[in-house]
Amino acid sequence: MSHHTIALVDDDRNILTSVSMTLESEGYKVKTYNDGLDGYDGIIKNAPDLAILDIKMPRMNGLELLEKLRKTHPALPIIFLTSKDDEVDEIIGLRMGADDYITKPFSQRLLLERIRTLLRRHTEQNANSGISQTDHHTMLERGDLRLDDARHLCCWKGQPLNLTVTEYLLIKALAKNPGHVKNRDQLIDAAYGENIYVDDRTIDSHIKRVRKKFKTADPDFDHIETLYGVGYRYKD
Repeated sequence: MSHHTIALVDDDRNILTSVSMTLESEGYKVKTYNDGLDGYDGIIKNAPDLAILDIKMPRMNGLELLEKLRKTHPALPIIFLTSKDDEVDEIIGLRMGADDYITKPFSQRLLLERIRTLLRRHTEQNANSGISQTDHHTMLERGDLRLDDARHLCCWKGQPLNLTVTEYLLIKALAKNPGHVKNRDQLIDAAYGENIYVDDRTIDSHIKRVRKKFKTADPDFDHIETLYGVGYRYKD
């Protein structure tokens, strides 16, 4: 049974009740909040292992909540719950640093899979944090790019970039084989695992956010190439 704590922030009481029951039956401890402001206060006071945020909420919406949380909890795994008419919001959310999103109505089994995947990555990241920085088996270097698997740390020209786990896995998948094209299905497998369905648009949004972070560090960065209709590749 899991000992992880999950914060669930949604103004729909039916979702709070049904999702809580499902998560608790799987051994998770659940803290529920019915608007963004209460959610922010609760997460600040009792940091969870993962947060699930609705986008449209009173007092503070999910995008505002995400922006505030990323300043205080940059590594907290966050999943967005969106409605079918929230396409623009979900893309903005991913660019702002959400790790994943699920569209309502959603299957509880799918939500559980997403939660397990994100928590597993986060746990592995923390478990590896004590590995010596000189362990070259965990290092990948491509010119000015340096990836440290032990700490899920990405550096460009010596400058650390604050990437989510998903973003780190995507840049690693591309940089492992410079010049080789990775299609979206291959990138989905690298970032999410083979048994998770993710919309192609999710990968595109993550790639845009990765590019933006590199360009913030180096305006001349142009090493992630788009091959329209095919996928992406890393140019060494």
